[in-house]
Amino acid sequence: MKLKHLLAGLVLTFAATNVAHAAQVTAAVAANFTKTIEEIGTEFTKDTGHTIRFSFGPTGKLLAQIKNGAPFDLYFAANESAPQAAINEKFAVKDSYFVYAQGVLVLYSPTLPVSNNAMQILKSADYRHLAIANPKTAPYGTQAEVFLNKHNLYKTLQPKLVNGESIAHAFQYVATKNAELGFVAKSQVVDPSSPAYNNGEYWTLPQADYNPINQAAVITKRGANNQAAKAFMQYMKSPKAIEIIQRYGYNLPN
Repeated sequence: MKLKHLLAGLVLTFAATNVAHAAQVTAAVAANFTKTIEEIGTEFTKDTGHTIRFSFGPTGKLLAQIKNGAPFDLYFAANESAPQAAINEKFAVKDSYFVYAQGVLVLYSPTLPVSNNAMQILKSADYRHLAIANPKTAPYGTQAEVFLNKHNLYKTLQPKLVNGESIAHAFQYVATKNAELGFVAKSQVVDPSSPAYNNGEYWTLPQADYNPINQAAVITKRGANNQAAKAFMQYMKSPKAIEIIQRYGYNLPN
């Protein structure tokens, strides 16, 4: 009985210590990574006791918010250039930079047979709307534009393009059938909770036809002394986080 009481006391002491050292961290995250990082955040809290709050949006818009003093400790972008800009302009900690995932671009349609006939369907232009994330603020939109230009389709299809503010908005255009097809993140169609899962078809764009979507993260100046921020960045490199990242359709950077 004494041993049981001793073990129980040790467990309670460990739990109390964890709570005492638990901290909160806030992260600005590119919209395409929403479900992935939410699942990682849940596991992070279970394993460390720290809590993390997310704010999602287009990469460029989130960077502008950080520059204007938004209270974010971490910045997870959908490209490499925005975190580098944050470092260069003294809004982020240089040594914290790392590429956490490589995005995969797909053409998705709930109604058209794009899995086997994507290029023929695109070239036919026999549809009203083609969704794309805003190329000026969303890296997935930038690379979708690169793909269309590579195949000399951009000028032809430009009148049919509908721009979402982010990749999440572009996906919504297609999921609600306001656009017959659209360029979205693979993570949005392989997520079992997504309306695209088992509903429609998608085609993975050849990586050679657009620039790699290396998604990088940094600790902001605000989060430089936040131990929970540092802990989460380390957690993103853990086997558990990597498994979640790959399961949601991302590649790991070379």
